[in-house]
Amino acid sequence: MGKIKIKNIRLFANHGCLEEEGKIGSAYRVDVTINVNLSKSALSDELSDTADYVLVNRIVKEEMSIRSYLLEHVARRILNRLLLEIPIVTKAKVSVSKINPPIGGNVESVSVIMSKKQKSKK
Repeated sequence: MGKIKIKNIRLFANHGCLEEEGKIGSAYRVDVTINVNLSKSALSDELSDTADYVLVNRIVKEEMSIRSYLLEHVARRILNRLLLEIPIVTKAKVSVSKINPPIGGNVESVSVIMSKKQKSKK
C-alpha cells in the first residue's frame, strides 16, 4: 500500500452562499491524498499501474468549476469521482479551502476535510 498526495492545487471558483461570491468568486486551495497499492508501479515503472496525477488534477478542476453553496458539496463530488474514475484508489481524502473567506474577520482560510473509502467488491 501507499499514498499519493497532491498538495496546494490553486484555483479560482465561485462557491458560496452569498450572491456576491457567485459573481466575483474567490481563491481556493485543494489538497488530495489517495491510498493506492504502489507495489506494482514501483516495479513496473508504468503509469498504467498507478493513479495518474494529471487525472486527479483534472477531476479537481472540473468539480471546482461547478458552482456550489457549500464546500462540503464540492468535496463530496471530488471524492465520488476519484473513487469512480480511478479504480486503483482504495481511499481518498480531500481538503477544500476558501482563501480569505467573507466571514467578517481577518481569517486566512476556511477548510472542509472529507474522506471516503472504496466500496468493497463482493
